[in-house]
Amino acid sequence: MEKRYHINGMSCNGCRTKVEKALNAIEGNEAEVTLEPPVAKLSMSHEIQLEELQEKLHSVGSYSITDDLKKETEIKDHHHQHTSHHHHPAVPEGKYYCPMFCEGEKVYDQPGDCPVCGMDLVQQPILHQKAIYTCPMHPEITSDSPGSCPKCGMDLVAQQPTATTENKTYQNLLQKFKIAVACTLPIFIISMSDMLPNNPLYQILPLEKWNWIQLLLSLPVVFYAGWIFFKRAWKSIVTLQLNMFTLIGIGTAVAFIFSLVGLFFPAIFPDEFKSHHGNIHLYFESATVILTLVLLGQLLEAKAHQQTSGAIQSLLQLAPTEATLLKNQKEEVIAIQEIQKGDLLRVKPGEKIPVDGKIKEGNSAIDESMITGEPIPVDKKEGDLVSAGTLNGNKSFVMMAEKVGSETLLSQIVQMVSDASRSRAPIQKLADTIAKYFVPIVLLIAILTFVVWQFWGPEPRFVYALVNAIAVLIIACPCALGLATPMSVMVGVGKGAQSGILIKNAEALETLNKATVLVTDKTGTLTEGKPVVEKIVTFEENQPLDLVQLIGSLNQSSEHPLAAAMVHFAKEKNSALSSTTQFENITGKGVTGNVENKTIALGNEKLMSQLGITIESAQKTQIETEQKQGKTVSYIAVNTKLVGFITIVDALKKTSISAIQNLQKEGMQVMMLTGDNENTAQSVAKQLGLTDFKAGLLPQDKQSFIKDLQEKGEIVAMAGDGINDAPALAQADIGIAMGTGTDVAIESAKITLVKGDLQGIVKAKKLSEAVMKNIKQNLFFAFFYNALGIPIAAGILYPFFGILLSPMLAAVAMSFSSVSVILNALRLRNTTL
Repeated sequence: MEKRYHINGMSCNGCRTKVEKALNAIEGNEAEVTLEPPVAKLSMSHEIQLEELQEKLHSVGSYSITDDLKKETEIKDHHHQHTSHHHHPAVPEGKYYCPMFCEGEKVYDQPGDCPVCGMDLVQQPILHQKAIYTCPMHPEITSDSPGSCPKCGMDLVAQQPTATTENKTYQNLLQKFKIAVACTLPIFIISMSDMLPNNPLYQILPLEKWNWIQLLLSLPVVFYAGWIFFKRAWKSIVTLQLNMFTLIGIGTAVAFIFSLVGLFFPAIFPDEFKSHHGNIHLYFESATVILTLVLLGQLLEAKAHQQTSGAIQSLLQLAPTEATLLKNQKEEVIAIQEIQKGDLLRVKPGEKIPVDGKIKEGNSAIDESMITGEPIPVDKKEGDLVSAGTLNGNKSFVMMAEKVGSETLLSQIVQMVSDASRSRAPIQKLADTIAKYFVPIVLLIAILTFVVWQFWGPEPRFVYALVNAIAVLIIACPCALGLATPMSVMVGVGKGAQSGILIKNAEALETLNKATVLVTDKTGTLTEGKPVVEKIVTFEENQPLDLVQLIGSLNQSSEHPLAAAMVHFAKEKNSALSSTTQFENITGKGVTGNVENKTIALGNEKLMSQLGITIESAQKTQIETEQKQGKTVSYIAVNTKLVGFITIVDALKKTSISAIQNLQKEGMQVMMLTGDNENTAQSVAKQLGLTDFKAGLLPQDKQSFIKDLQEKGEIVAMAGDGINDAPALAQADIGIAMGTGTDVAIESAKITLVKGDLQGIVKAKKLSEAVMKNIKQNLFFAFFYNALGIPIAAGILYPFFGILLSPMLAAVAMSFSSVSVILNALRLRNTTL
């Protein structure tokens, strides 16, 4: 039996794991716990009392479990908002979160670093910023709406959004880095000068004085520029959440403290520690160089975050800040936030379209490349839809606002890009698991290295033991590991958005890369989805009925593209449409209703047999002849008698054939599932070069067909555009919606192709392959340096070749792994799709 319970008291991913483990420890119980919403789904072999579950949870922490169905409904609603609607992101705008999601979806009001992994918190972009207007001459004058300056009368202009927190973080780190470099370079030169014969520096000052100078120069690096790393290391030790900063903090602190003791109390060291001048060798240069190099890694990371949030910022800047409102034949400039649904707006030549809507008067060519990725402007006339952020050509037109604020396609794109670049790819779990065991193992290796050198190393043993232990700690630092996946995902998602491919989350990229079968709908996916009525054929010789008028009247109430084609046909024939009563839409079959006291049924053969309407063999032959030419046929019955049929043609999209060939070359099996009849489906499949197709399917049939494929071990991608495709899109491992389709289809899908053709799937597949390959390369870079470096740092080569790795070279190698990962991820921006 399956039961769902609400869990109270979980705040992070760690809590979720703890609760799941505790519930799974109960015999005969299998638990799956989610954080958003906080729900436990239990599969029990026998009834387990709530008290027993509660007792188990109390043993691991202050968690409680309730069987509260009202709460359950709220959770479902909450979850639906989280997963379905892009306007409810898991991280609220302007809040800060850890890019590693160490604490699940926990957010902070202020910038800082993650208490678990120590990484800088990242700000969720503010997507719906209010425009602020200011005077160019008097910047202190600000206003929420356009107007003129009260001081000088000049028009107020819209201010650009201010710098993001990513930018502030970067600037802050840059300042620290400059100070660190300025202080570290002289220390490095003083230390390295020892290698020069007749050290020229000793001609100027004795060694003791240079040691004191090194100390003074190291103070700003340790206590200002690199202090954040010690804070993070301390926090990680106190909370037992060991991470890369644990290794950096311990390594550099040991080097610095050893140097301080050596400088102030040289007498306590045995003679073998001293050089022939009687001085202790100090490691100020190791500590400062390591901190400076780690700071460089953090700086590059902040720069990369800035560039990826730059993709969102550039999308945000597509939206204009103001619009021209038409009111009582007068034009008035208003802020974009003030636009209401139904407002009439004038769009002048060269202006950006402010919101989504319909053209009411005029026509123009509109550049939609920023949303579809297609460079050729699209001609738009009265009645056509236009999208926010697209660019008007050289004609003026009037439009009516239909979607405003966060409902516009542009807002949804920005929201999806923002959500997706924060999401985690399943491959990240592997990296997380490795990192969890990695740090304690490294600490053990460092201790072991120290012990081995202390007992079996050459003199001065303690110095060798210490230096090599520090080198192990530094080179093993897994900071590149934390960056490997998120960096590639962020860059890949941004790249996709520029090419008209909207990716809902990182998992979608990983799944698409593994997909083996593409199942596609026919109407609106392979075909244009703009069906046109070719003809109406009547079986009655002396037909008194006006079939055009009956069909047009009946279809006024239906949303289906075929219905729209029929209404359009009736209007073209100047039919006076009547009202319809008892209208019913029978999904996947057709429509019925009463027009002028006649019961009309219009649909496919399934509808006719459901209503018990007989089709004579001569009529059937006539209909099949039409279907074999790839036409869709709808039967017309009046008062349960078949009186004729209507033929509808829907042209194939120009790109469908080449896209299918490309996907088949990639080794993907392509199948067409359609609600249309066998003959029409066969004709379309033949044109497309498809051998696999299924016809006459209802929405639930498509869904169960995909289920069957999944049970056979196939990973299924499904492309569709209509409401009837939503169940199948949700069932598929990866749903791909056509952006030209319905909102419901787009909500159910993981990937949306803004332009709405199959060529987008080819591009999305290429992108997913590029991103996954990039992540694997990054993980290799992250591990390769560490795996190679740890034994060398521990001194494995010393007995054979006399080679030792200094802590500074270890820090260079460690930073190099982070730099490799960042540069490799940024390469994705140049991928050609």
